[in-house]
Amino acid sequence: MTATYTFDVFSSLDGYGAAGGNWTGYWGKQGPELLDHRLALYGTEQRMVFGANTYRAFARMLASSTEESDVRDPWVTRMRNLPATVVSTTLEGPLDWPNATVVSGDAVEVVARLKEESDVPLRSHGSLSLNRALMAAGLVDRLQVTLFPVITGQTGLDPIFQGAADFDLELVENRTLDGHIQELIYRPTLH
Repeated sequence: MTATYTFDVFSSLDGYGAAGGNWTGYWGKQGPELLDHRLALYGTEQRMVFGANTYRAFARMLASSTEESDVRDPWVTRMRNLPATVVSTTLEGPLDWPNATVVSGDAVEVVARLKEESDVPLRSHGSLSLNRALMAAGLVDRLQVTLFPVITGQTGLDPIFQGAADFDLELVENRTLDGHIQELIYRPTLH
């Protein structure tokens, strides 16, 4: 049996995964419905998959945060406590992340093997270059985009699909959270 792989990403309307300037986490648009939904998403048994850059960013954010900051929202804490695989040719273990292992090698080969061997679904939050490569290889089963109602044309960081292949997307699920945030779940296929 092959495990399902979900690429889970936050996005501005113009396709950025983050923003500089005076934007805060979630672009300041989060509400209780989004946060409760995220907590429920990470409540099921699953394995996280991260690239080295995203792992480093999460580890750095968590290390510099306080218990009250958005970075420590309950869903993030739950995500951090799930089993995780960090695909990297530059990192070495042990990692400052509970239940995480580093696997060196080609990301496509590593994740293809994980999909074959895992008894639980796989999920990746962020890890843009990793997930673009996995989408191009046909390994992403679900693309989950949480779309925030902002345009960050001047301050946008991390263009999510820059340099990606062309894909057809079949919408399999959608919901509105807190009256203005869209969660769109697609089944991607190479065009």
